[in-house]
Amino acid sequence: MSRCFARKRILAGFLTVAACFTFAGDSTQAATATKPSPCSTPEFHQLDFWAGDWDVFDTENPAVQIARVTVDRILDGCVLREDYQDNDGHKGQSFSIYDAAVKAWHQSWVTNRGQLLLLDGGIRGDEFVLNATEHLLDGRSKLIRGTWKPVKGGVRETALTSLDNGKSWKPWFDLMFRLHADRTSTDLDQRTVAALDTKYQAAVKANDAATMDRILADDFVLSTGSGKKYTKKDLLDEARSRRVQYERQEDTEQTVQVWGDTAVLTAKLWEKGTDNGKPFDYVVWFSDTYVRTPKGWIYVFGQSSLPLPKTSP
Repeated sequence: MSRCFARKRILAGFLTVAACFTFAGDSTQAATATKPSPCSTPEFHQLDFWAGDWDVFDTENPAVQIARVTVDRILDGCVLREDYQDNDGHKGQSFSIYDAAVKAWHQSWVTNRGQLLLLDGGIRGDEFVLNATEHLLDGRSKLIRGTWKPVKGGVRETALTSLDNGKSWKPWFDLMFRLHADRTSTDLDQRTVAALDTKYQAAVKANDAATMDRILADDFVLSTGSGKKYTKKDLLDEARSRRVQYERQEDTEQTVQVWGDTAVLTAKLWEKGTDNGKPFDYVVWFSDTYVRTPKGWIYVFGQSSLPLPKTSP
């Protein structure tokens, strides 16, 4: 989980548009709501600020990179996976998940040096704190406390250790995660935003207001080709009413452009279903704007065209 345990983890959010079109005035909706993901509640995403492609630095020597870390979501968004590689050949992976039954987080950390660390904890104020007990080869036990916090410019991770059962603590490491700035990082951002868009469309189709709420910015605005505007509250209220039922809510020809902490996604969306029992079936173009925040990407603004002519593919 740290340096020789070589640094730990826990940090990275998400997306898109089509919500746009869940309104009667824009002629929306379709049949059969699908079941929301079991990991769609906010608790499962308290660590999303850690997701990303990171260069890692010791705060005492911030000019020298000591490791490269990639953190992504796997298993339908239920698990946060970390891949750690430092400059000395130390490699490790961690797997973090929220345990709804006990309302706590669990993380397993394993390395290419035969190390295993099991950590438990969760949110404390504006920090994420995990605790573990490492059993040493000499028979002693070492308490470890790791803390992750989103800060300006990235994520800060610190760790303390205790050899006297918590009576006294000593600093172990203090690391700064900064976004990796080459083309690979841009590609990862594009994939992240594209995946969020797909997730958002699935949430709209399922009337999954909880997932939509997490992806949309509080001041989100959607502007449609017919001149109508909708807020986050409008979209969530409609999803909760379930008056629109979707058979199709799918996008194609998806492209993502990233400029620093801003991304614009454009795609063609097919919507088919019923709105208060009235059928609809049309295709529109849309553009969504996302902004990177300390807690991850969020969807801040959407625009949609008028329905395309029926002859359009």
